[in-house]
Amino acid sequence: MNQPHTYVAATDNDARLINPSGRLARAASGDGVTVQLTTPITLISHILCPYVQRAAIVLSEKGVPFERRDVDLAHKPEWFLDYSPLGKTPVLLVHGEAIFESAVICEYLDETFGPRLHPDAPMARAKHRAWMEFSSSLLNTIGSFYNAKEADGMAIQGRQIRHRLEQLEAALGTGPFFDGSNFSLVDAVFGPVFRYFDVFDAVKDFRFFDALPKVGAWRAQLAKRPSVREAVHEQYPEQLRDFLRARNSALSRLV
Repeated sequence: MNQPHTYVAATDNDARLINPSGRLARAASGDGVTVQLTTPITLISHILCPYVQRAAIVLSEKGVPFERRDVDLAHKPEWFLDYSPLGKTPVLLVHGEAIFESAVICEYLDETFGPRLHPDAPMARAKHRAWMEFSSSLLNTIGSFYNAKEADGMAIQGRQIRHRLEQLEAALGTGPFFDGSNFSLVDAVFGPVFRYFDVFDAVKDFRFFDALPKVGAWRAQLAKRPSVREAVHEQYPEQLRDFLRARNSALSRLV
C-alpha cells in the first residue's frame, strides 16, 4: 500500500502557501506565479520531528500520496505560524484546510482513509489511544535524557526510560505488533520512539532493552516496516547525531 512521497524544502523567502483550491501560490512576490500541486495532501514537516514521522507512517500505511514540506523550526516562516498556532510540526494541509497536532492528524487520517488502523470495539480503541499517549510521555522522557546537562541527570532519565519500557513489556502480547498480527496506530507512534535508540545504541550500550524480549522483538519488527523506514530522510541518523552533539548535554559529550 505504501505510496512514494516527495520532500520539498519550504522557506520564508518564497512564502509559499497552500490555498483552498489546492494550488501552491507564491504569495509574497506578487508575481502571480502558481504551481499545480501533484496531490491535495501536504505534510508540513521537520526533518527530525518524531511526531511528523507518526503522520508520515499513517499516510504510507493507507497508501495516500502526499507531499512533504520541511520547515526550519529555528527560523519559522510567517506562513507556517498561520497554520500552526503553537508553532510546532506536523501540520497536515488537505485542500488548504490545516490540521495540527499529530494525534489529531492520525485520527483524522484513520477516519478518512482505509484500511482502519484503530480497533472497531470502543474499549479496545480507547486502550490504544491511551498507549498512544504513553508514547508521547516516553518521547518527553527521551528528550529529558538527551538534554540532561550532567551524567547523574542523564542516568536518572535513563532509569525512567527503562521503567517505561518495562511497562511496555508487561502490556505486549505475542506480537508481532502491539495488538497481535495487525499494524495499528499504536505501532505507528512507537516506530519513531524506537528509532532514537538506533542512534543511542551506536553511542553507548545503555542496555535499555536487556531482558525485554517482547519490546525488543516489537522494535525490530517496526524497524523493518517500509512505512517506518521511509518516514525519515536517508540522512536521518547523522542529522540526529548532529542535533545531539549541539545540545551541550552529558550525552552530547559522548556522541
